Amino acid sequence: MGNNNGLGLGNNNGLGLGNNNTFGPDNNLGNFARNIVIQPSVVAGGGRITITVDGCRGGGNASSRAFRTLPLVPVNGNSDTARGVATIDNNVRPGPYDVTADCNGRTLTRPNAFTVLGGVHGGVGGSISNGATPTDMAIGGGLVSSAVVGGCVFWLRRRLEKRI
Repeated sequence: MGNNNGLGLGNNNGLGLGNNNTFGPDNNLGNFARNIVIQPSVVAGGGRITITVDGCRGGGNASSRAFRTLPLVPVNGNSDTARGVATIDNNVRPGPYDVTADCNGRTLTRPNAFTVLGGVHGGVGGSISNGATPTDMAIGGGLVSSAVVGGCVFWLRRRLEKRI
């Protein structure tokens, strides 16, 4: 508290409440991004997240290495809050990602804003192949052949029974 150059209350040159050089209730510089909220905070590749930015009057844009730059639209028309929905790229590597909001020419970055999970591979033992493998084809061919032979045997026996 008091006069300082960092975080605190009072006269300062950093982030805080009071007479300061960034933003707060005592001056008119509060018209820029000051908080970024991501929902959900954990998502798989190809999933969607909602980005909400406080202090983004009139809208702006948001960007990340995990998705394309997207517009932020004011919530309820003339609100101090803007929102956008991003679709995570399918080929993004798993891990944490930052989000940067640009509102009224000022930027704010939230480090590790959300986490992308790795994809889950389906199939036997987590197989990552696409389509049928040679083994699948051999098994399928064997089953079809067995069905054809069994059907022929059944048909021939029924035919021979009618002659007796």
